[in-house]
Amino acid sequence: MALYKSKGVGRLQMEDILSKEEVRKKFKSDFERGLKQGEAEARLETFGKNILNHEKKQNILIKFLKQFNDFMIIILIGAAAVSAAMAKIYGTGDYIESIIIIAIVVFNAIMGLVQENKAERSLEALKKMSAPVAKVIRDGKQNIIDTENVVPGDIVILEAGNYVPADCRIIESFNLKIDESSLTGETVPVLKDDKEANNSEEPNNMAYGATMITNGHAKAMVVKTGMETKVGKIAKIISEDEAPQTPIQRKLEEVRKKLRNSLLNNMWVNICDRSV
Repeated sequence: MALYKSKGVGRLQMEDILSKEEVRKKFKSDFERGLKQGEAEARLETFGKNILNHEKKQNILIKFLKQFNDFMIIILIGAAAVSAAMAKIYGTGDYIESIIIIAIVVFNAIMGLVQENKAERSLEALKKMSAPVAKVIRDGKQNIIDTENVVPGDIVILEAGNYVPADCRIIESFNLKIDESSLTGETVPVLKDDKEANNSEEPNNMAYGATMITNGHAKAMVVKTGMETKVGKIAKIISEDEAPQTPIQRKLEEVRKKLRNSLLNNMWVNICDRSV
């Protein structure tokens, strides 16, 4: 499930370009002492928990019925009902068209339900890639806290074998490599550092939530949490089904519309012929 095509995650952000000192000032934190506990609690109230939001799961029957909530689908069902009624009234016994249309509509609903279930499973997979706990520096001391309580400005310790708890700007790194395949699809770990990025190169000074550290260790400042992270944006795209269509998908959509319109035209012609 790759959202970006580069070896890194790409797309420069403000935190990529700013110097470490500028990032520190922006988030009003301290590289050595981290946030004060009281300030961290206040930010948790402001920014919310560092979790991926999701809608409550619906009953499978409700999800199936929702697949029929489409104007053209309703027209097709109505046309099938009219065709069946005309066949009944005129005693032709020709219900083939009605049966075919209803079968197509039901098949379309089943496919929609399958795709929706796949999206839900993808969201669950993203959540499983979230670290349960994170090592942060607060009040000058290292603490192990629940990842959901990490806030922007927190200083986190990243170590090999751990998942990154949120999107972070690296401030110190030691041979740090991160597996970003959950975001990019690239299987080769990316070498990271704490250098500033510029518009002519990919940013290597960011560690993104739900990616895994495969080598080395680092200290980093959290800049984005929850649904504002890269993985959060992916989760939003999946849940809202806003992923852009590929050229093939657009062609299939055009063909589907043409077939649907042609089917409707033929049906109305047959109904009119029967009524003459």
